[in-house]
Amino acid sequence: MTNILDHIGNTPLVALTKIGLGAPVPILVKCEHLNPGGSVKDRIALAIVDDAERRRVLRPGDTLIEATAGNTGLGLAIVAALRGYRLVCVLPEKMSVDKRNALKAVGAEVIVTPNAPPSHADNFQNVARRLAAERGWFLTDQFCNPANVEAHERTTGPELWEQTHGAIAAFVAGVGTGGTITGVGRALKRKNPGVLVVLADPLGSGLGEWARTGTLGPDAPYKIEGIGSSKAPDILDRSVIGHVETVSDAESFAMAQRLIREEGLFVGGSAGTAVVAAERVARSGRVSGPVVALLPDSWDRYASCDWLLASPA
Repeated sequence: MTNILDHIGNTPLVALTKIGLGAPVPILVKCEHLNPGGSVKDRIALAIVDDAERRRVLRPGDTLIEATAGNTGLGLAIVAALRGYRLVCVLPEKMSVDKRNALKAVGAEVIVTPNAPPSHADNFQNVARRLAAERGWFLTDQFCNPANVEAHERTTGPELWEQTHGAIAAFVAGVGTGGTITGVGRALKRKNPGVLVVLADPLGSGLGEWARTGTLGPDAPYKIEGIGSSKAPDILDRSVIGHVETVSDAESFAMAQRLIREEGLFVGGSAGTAVVAAERVARSGRVSGPVVALLPDSWDRYASCDWLLASPA
């Protein structure tokens, strides 16, 4: 007999039959929005709690706290429900009302902070750290926790290798915590050092320039949620990134609409960012095998966002 936690991972890999039409190599997508909690973050939520339980730093009834764009919080809510923990999620106000409501619906306490830079006391990560220290709560710490990277190195990367029968030529993902691109990149490069790992970064984020040069680029506002930053996450390994594609909000949202309406993939805006970048790479001639983009989350957490209901351009 299994429970819902046993169904995290092993998500489908599918071809983009319309968006990828005419490309010289296949464009494939890893459907992480089909995890039980609707996002790739289910993987790290389970891995982080498993690791803490193995180290005996968690006891039944303890409170978990996380600074989250919403998805890690939802993953943690599933784990907390089955393992008997209380959950507090700290979100910046930029994140959709749908995410806040979903977290409240699954029993999490939600704290919303201003959209403050990483150095400010009101930044959502700093607030979560402060509350954990003051109240004795367990900080799951997705931005710094090595269990985040290990989850993708152990599961997501090997899944992609097996699903493509070792033919994967490029992997494309955005960076929120850096765990996905780091863990998958390491796993794939261990199998084939020639796999191109591509950062799909929002226009306005400083991470793309950091990945290229080691120096953070200028920071500007953008609407895509959950990826990009003005600070490189602690667990992001720059050495695995071989190429950067910068993608605007308009391009990301238009592609997300296409994924929903042409491919039947009910995903969020950051999936559009990854697929725009993947299509550029696939059509560039720089790789000779399949290009795989990761689809991070589901459309349901953006139901109130203007881009989802807008008429296609």
